[in-house]
Amino acid sequence: MAKILTEEGEGAPSLRPLRTLMPYLWPKGRGDLKWRVVISLACLVLANIATAVSPLFYGRAVDQLSHNPAAIALAAALAMIAAYSASRILTSMFGELRNSIFAKVSYHALRQVGVQTFAHVHTLSLRFHLERKTGGLSRIIERGTRGIDTILSFAIFNIFPAILQLAFYSAIMIWQLNIWIALVTIVMVVAYVWFTFAITRWRIRFRREMNQSDTEANTKAVDSLLNYETVKYFNNEGHETRRFDASMERFANASIQSEQTLSVLNVGQATIMALALGAVMALAAFGIRDGRFTVGALVIANAYLIQLYQPLNLLGTAYREITQALVDMESMFRLLSRPQEVKDKPGAKPLQVLGGEISFENVVFCYDSDRVILKGISFRVPAGKTVAVVGPTGAGKSTLSRILYRFYDIHSGRVTIDGQDIRDVTQASLRQAIGIVPQDTVLFNDTIRYNIAYGRIGATEAEIREAARAAQIAPFISELPLGFDTMVGERGLKLSGGEKQRVAIARTILKNPPILLLDEATSALDTHTEREIQSALKAVSRNRTTLVIAHRLSTVVDADEIIVLDHGQIVERGNHAALLAKNGAYAAMWNKQKEAAAMRERLKEVDADPDVGEASRDEAIAAAE
Repeated sequence: MAKILTEEGEGAPSLRPLRTLMPYLWPKGRGDLKWRVVISLACLVLANIATAVSPLFYGRAVDQLSHNPAAIALAAALAMIAAYSASRILTSMFGELRNSIFAKVSYHALRQVGVQTFAHVHTLSLRFHLERKTGGLSRIIERGTRGIDTILSFAIFNIFPAILQLAFYSAIMIWQLNIWIALVTIVMVVAYVWFTFAITRWRIRFRREMNQSDTEANTKAVDSLLNYETVKYFNNEGHETRRFDASMERFANASIQSEQTLSVLNVGQATIMALALGAVMALAAFGIRDGRFTVGALVIANAYLIQLYQPLNLLGTAYREITQALVDMESMFRLLSRPQEVKDKPGAKPLQVLGGEISFENVVFCYDSDRVILKGISFRVPAGKTVAVVGPTGAGKSTLSRILYRFYDIHSGRVTIDGQDIRDVTQASLRQAIGIVPQDTVLFNDTIRYNIAYGRIGATEAEIREAARAAQIAPFISELPLGFDTMVGERGLKLSGGEKQRVAIARTILKNPPILLLDEATSALDTHTEREIQSALKAVSRNRTTLVIAHRLSTVVDADEIIVLDHGQIVERGNHAALLAKNGAYAAMWNKQKEAAAMRERLKEVDADPDVGEASRDEAIAAAE
């Protein structure tokens, strides 16, 4: 089985995500959020003080009633009970106030990190996205943002309060009882924390296995659903279900192991706590027998142990959740720290388009060091002119568009627009100046209006409709029941190839770029649709610098210059008539495509003629092949 690309780490989770989060909790220039942090911490301390003193009032009330049940003692006891109730109310009030005030800080940090990660993924190179699997990538971001929420909830409002309460309780126990009870309590806490941390670190590997299986299952599910038609074509629903089930089985096995080890953790924690509680109560009982403690002191000791159990139990849960959250966050922060392959130079300026002349000067490029794609090619697309690049599959034609858009940087040579090296200008301004109609138009699962308007966010309704008219898709849209509000489906699958191409043309028209790139824009269409689309493309490219990358030569006969590319090198160049006169590589391609087109027409005639015999039909098909 092929290895699924994941971002899972190994060993103990790193604390780097916590350090990365700190600036988001104390953001620069946000005094309102900083004050919320300060007030939240103050409420946290006050809530812990109220929690710490409540058993004292309870113990005093017991002593008052046990020593002297007279009316005056009853009044004092009732006062202690009232104070105890008030302290419990204050504990809850300060806790809720803390959560309410800190919520804005927490969700501001969550939003900022999530948005930063989302934005960073869009800045990563095309190479990264070609190697990634979308389902796994979205799962990593989802788990990472959920992990941040867990960290903020548990780390700040569970671990710190638990430490604070231990300090308060130990001091009060030494003051009210004796040092031995305080020492037993401290030893219990140390043993509890050590056991919790040790078992939880052991459980990390099961969490990582769960994450990897979950990512793998989600990747396969998304990939299968995106390729729904292919699954149906080959009747492979059962195969896809089995692949998904295998990933889910690994996830279930890892989850079962995680739950079983959780039982070990819970039993161990309960045992340590019960032994400590028994030891403290026994010491308090001996103290009462010797007259050193009152019954109220026994109540106080019991109350503190029970109250300490709650934050300790939360401490175990918090450590477990924080550790798991760190594992979840590691992947996202590793993704966030992944460097950009293509970056703007420091001080890069916006591209200044005067006429839009494009120049490739001795360009050498390779995707991998052992395979050179472009071998020192040079050509020029004059401002306002159309230059076509043709050649066999694998010649390097589509690589030109990726280089022009600066999805990759070249290894040597220069690519310029109006004399400006595209590596010296900002990527945003470069891509703003270029409009593309690709071979495989992928649309968003939204309305036709949204997909056209994507060419220029904020365009008016009139501009969108004018772009649709210019792309010759307005009549088709007007026939739809919902018109421009029609949903196009996942990747635009509800539209035909020609309809999708017209939407892409309309989108480019709306963008209104000075430079146009047609990357085999009609090669996937039938001849009739291609002719219709070609007329729209001619209108779009008028008075624009246009680079056409084509497979069908019939689409480029009107180009000002045609460049023939083969194995990354220019083997011929000239206009259509001049290249045919040379009777070289271009002429050979032209004649071959012309013969194929003629044969297709002949097949249509033969297929439509009922008088043609089966043998003649088979002969025509064999000739076409």
